Amino acid sequence: MEENYHVEVSSYQTFHDGERICGDVFISKRIPEENRVLAVLSDGMGSGVKANVLATLTATIALNLSQEHKKAKTIAEIIMKALPVCSERNISYATYTIVDISIDTNEVSILEYDNPQTIIMRGNRVFEPNWDQIDVDAGTDKRLLDLKVASFEPQLEDRIIFCSDGITQSGLGTGLVAGWGRNNLREEVKQLITNNRTISATELAEKIVKKAASNDLHIPKDDLTCAVAYFREPRRTMICTGPPLQPEKDPHFAEKLRSFAGKKIVSGATTTEIISRELRRTVVDEPIVDHTLPPTSKMEGIDLITEGVLTLSKVVYQLTNVINSGYQFGKGPADRVCELLLDSDEIHILVGTKINEHNIDLTQPVEFEIRKNLIQRLAKVLIDKYLKVVYMEFM
Repeated sequence: MEENYHVEVSSYQTFHDGERICGDVFISKRIPEENRVLAVLSDGMGSGVKANVLATLTATIALNLSQEHKKAKTIAEIIMKALPVCSERNISYATYTIVDISIDTNEVSILEYDNPQTIIMRGNRVFEPNWDQIDVDAGTDKRLLDLKVASFEPQLEDRIIFCSDGITQSGLGTGLVAGWGRNNLREEVKQLITNNRTISATELAEKIVKKAASNDLHIPKDDLTCAVAYFREPRRTMICTGPPLQPEKDPHFAEKLRSFAGKKIVSGATTTEIISRELRRTVVDEPIVDHTLPPTSKMEGIDLITEGVLTLSKVVYQLTNVINSGYQFGKGPADRVCELLLDSDEIHILVGTKINEHNIDLTQPVEFEIRKNLIQRLAKVLIDKYLKVVYMEFM
């Protein structure tokens, strides 16, 4: 397989009817230093708060142990011992699926306990890896014997689809005698991919959950969660901000942006002047849309031009505190930057390290004044919260 691929990971869920909290928990993490992606889905017994506590504990332990490269048997035994015992059923129970993707070694490992068996698609065809059973010393809880592992080498356009049993059991009692089932789910996935060969992980997960909800006549009898990992060509964006420390590097600075293969954002008036001068391109101002920020501008070959420190500060704030799965992007500068960044997989940040004396404001915290610190905060939220791959270069 080509080394140059991106792993898009996303999930979608709907709560059990009448519940305000989901008993399924999905968490994922990108580990840049290992070029590795982890994703865990856990389904706590029952629904509501108790189920959420069980699933959260299970998913967190599973993620941390997987990050430490613990063996499957060790992970299962530690989770079993860690879960509290339910006072009503006198058992501790949460299912889980752990997907461990190592990009450098081009390997996927899946550890699965009692969730519906993971579906792997190679384009619009089903790919079935070899699954091995693992025997675990589970004491009286014999269900832990249903622990399975599989590994395979992914290819471009592969998708990994894993879900809670609310998906496969949807429709039970409302027209589907045995529930929707894994086979019907697999056929639905095949059809969705056939109809849209580049369907995103987010859209595929959402369509599967909404189909399961419709099986339950839109009154879900269980929590419905689907997660998808999609191996595809990366989408790239470069954000260029700040003048280089040494003016003689301006031509090289501008050329890096010009030759970049992907979306391009220029942030900062001085930066814009440098790019305009070096590339011999005219800057055209656009109308004010967000009265809290200076307006954007246009230049041939550049997707977006904004003011610098104020706009980037708002971008970091929105990415950290405002944007969620239902957020509707506006037309203001910060929203437009956020939308471009979140639509990208790889974000290349080219930072000029010369401080603009005109931006100094001693009443503001230092991280808002020093461009380097602001960019580091931006990179951190993109990596930690949105699983983006971020490259930074300082000039």
